[in-house]
Amino acid sequence: MTTAPILDVQNLAVAFRQDGTVTEAVKGVSFSVARGETVALVGESGSGKSVSALSTVALLGDSAEVSGSVQYDGQQMIGASDRLLRKVRGNDISFIFQEPMTSLNPLHTIEKQLGESLELHQGVQGDAARARILELLDKVGIQNAEQRLKAYPHELSGGQRQRVMIAMALANKPDLLIADEPTTALDVTIQAQILDLLAELKAAENMGMLFITHDLGIVRKIADRVFVMEKGVVVESGPTDALFANPQHPYTQKLLGAEPTGRPEPAPSDAETIVETENLKVWFPIKQGFLRKTTGYVKAVNSATLSVRAGETLGIVGESGSGKTTLALAIMRLIQCEGRVAYLGQDLQGWSTRELRALRKDMQIVFQDPFGSLSPRMTCAEIIAEGLGVHRVDPHRAPRDLVAEIMTEVGLDPAAMDRYPHEFSGGQRQRIAIARAMVLRPKLVVLDEPTSALDMTVQVQIVELLRGLQKKHDLAYLFISHDLAVVRAMSHKVMVMKRGDVVEYGSADALFDNPQSDYTRELLASVSLRDA
Repeated sequence: MTTAPILDVQNLAVAFRQDGTVTEAVKGVSFSVARGETVALVGESGSGKSVSALSTVALLGDSAEVSGSVQYDGQQMIGASDRLLRKVRGNDISFIFQEPMTSLNPLHTIEKQLGESLELHQGVQGDAARARILELLDKVGIQNAEQRLKAYPHELSGGQRQRVMIAMALANKPDLLIADEPTTALDVTIQAQILDLLAELKAAENMGMLFITHDLGIVRKIADRVFVMEKGVVVESGPTDALFANPQHPYTQKLLGAEPTGRPEPAPSDAETIVETENLKVWFPIKQGFLRKTTGYVKAVNSATLSVRAGETLGIVGESGSGKTTLALAIMRLIQCEGRVAYLGQDLQGWSTRELRALRKDMQIVFQDPFGSLSPRMTCAEIIAEGLGVHRVDPHRAPRDLVAEIMTEVGLDPAAMDRYPHEFSGGQRQRIAIARAMVLRPKLVVLDEPTSALDMTVQVQIVELLRGLQKKHDLAYLFISHDLAVVRAMSHKVMVMKRGDVVEYGSADALFDNPQSDYTRELLASVSLRDA
């Protein structure tokens, strides 16, 4: 590793001016990244990590006031010409962002978007570009890469979209890669593969990397040096091993201690079975040609058999595209399936839409991204109360009273009920999504990656909240996650899925202590290696 920095940031300050109000986001931050070195920026949401990174190549917009010094390979980036910035962006400095759906063009295929980057920066076209694209997709773990070339972003799972974004960033062999939460949406095995890939590329290309994350397990594995940020200020920095072994600042100690722990309380032995399935199958037809003939099937779920009792959590784990969410949607009868799906002993197959509508308040879902599932045009009160009118829940009480009650229960201030989603933090938005589900007093709640987009400290709070609500209301949970630490803290039983198949199913303790399948052992080893 050479000592000369490829990126040198000194006394960086960023403020945003809006409607006469100035908000200081970054205050006097200094750090550097050398060739062949990985530097991690760590902190909770709102600490200034991403703003610091975006300011390196002037991506903050006109409302930002940036001062200090940002030098890339000896060239000053603050106040640089558009021509220099265009040369550096995407070619010398590449970005990987957290949310690929906002970075990928929904109207273009994967092949077109990757090819566009290769043509623009390297002049590579035709068969050579196609070969390079296939090589990149294979490197980042896209299965059947050649078949995926004509796919659009919405046809890929969240993890697959992120892998495409990583392939796009690496396509031009940049000198500096800025990775902003690049593995947050990925399952543990793919996380391990991507981290190994980035480390391999860093060594082979002598590439510098600025890694932004809230996952300290990843930082310990990949970073050479760490800078901890809180409220726009670097509160502690140093070599990774030294900082983890002996953190000095209270905020760093708080971050290192933030991990979901404990186990859920056992469900009562006489608890009734809320939902059960038998040989549940979901196959999506592949239709091709002018007449749209069925030429094959995407076998999303194959023969899944499970049961969940009141007060019990079934954790469903597996890689992106393994069928976890599809299984949950089939259980809720939101998509068609074959096999038996029973709610409180009643077989739901063949029920009409009208009959199912009466069940909806008893079966609720909380999604991964609260910002995407909450309407930006509705206030917090309107969002939470929407289902009350639809399902006529407690019609004799004022909706605002019910909203205030559930907001208090999930740890939100009822005085904030007239605010809009963008006025809340990520953790608060997830609490709103939980309140929207819980206000209907359901019996079954599907939790689809409810903590993966949250900071570690907020994850701990949400896990405690969910366990408390389960104990109080005897709720049955289907908990979908790729974070095995959270799954163990939440689940009584665990189901492991791979490419639509159930490879292992049993009690959480037995599965974590003595996994039977090779795939389960691989999942657990990925976590152990990451946290080692």
